[in-house]
Amino acid sequence: MPVQPAPRFQRLAFILALACAALSFNRVATAQPAPVKFHVLAIAEHGGIHKPFVDAAKIWLAQEALADNFSIDYIETTDPITDEFLSHYQLFLQLNYPPYAWTPTAMSAFVKYIEEGRGGWIGFHHATLLGEFDGYPIWPWFSNFMGGIRWTQYIATFASGKVNVEDASHPAMQNLPKSFEIDNEEWYTYDHSPRPNVHVLASVDESTYTPDTKIKMGDHPVVWTNEHVKARNIYIFMGHHPELFQNPAYTTLVHNSILWASQK
Repeated sequence: MPVQPAPRFQRLAFILALACAALSFNRVATAQPAPVKFHVLAIAEHGGIHKPFVDAAKIWLAQEALADNFSIDYIETTDPITDEFLSHYQLFLQLNYPPYAWTPTAMSAFVKYIEEGRGGWIGFHHATLLGEFDGYPIWPWFSNFMGGIRWTQYIATFASGKVNVEDASHPAMQNLPKSFEIDNEEWYTYDHSPRPNVHVLASVDESTYTPDTKIKMGDHPVVWTNEHVKARNIYIFMGHHPELFQNPAYTTLVHNSILWASQK
């Protein structure tokens, strides 16, 4: 007959088995994803010349979402946007979408979202394409939101330029150098500077344009926030080409902006 283990050894084996099980459980538990801190809605048109920028942004944003524990959903038109739809998101990312061709319902919901501070907003590039385009009239509210400006023209041949940080104390500008280079951008110009109506965080030095161009507006803000609405908001003009996500200053700016604008 086989020898039965002594009760003392049985107890030791049982305790050892429990300890191993606990260690295994802890390893599994620590491997679980952290709770989502906030939810982001991003809108980007389907295809078009800015598709490479959007594709690069999606890859970068996926990495950011993992690192900072947020979720991100994408839409390609404003059709889904209602009050109820926006209520699920703490941040609206206007990644590549102009301020026209919005449904009336979407316009109304977005105005409430911004004016009542229901969530934050970050807009890029096309968000200041303010004027009459593709048969649509200018959206007066959005023009006022962006500082009361109207688009006039852009540098179609592209130019590199130096961006100067104006408010280094703002959370969106943390860990940025005093100035940084942006390569091959199509810098918009407006009928006037938005500065009197917004808080400017950074501007481009037009004297540094390479190659030089006559398309200039003098005072040229490129990053700003409108402090006359309840929502935390930031407009970042740069957003034309995918190489921006290889620029540490640009990614730092966007990273900071996401974390700041997503909080009430």
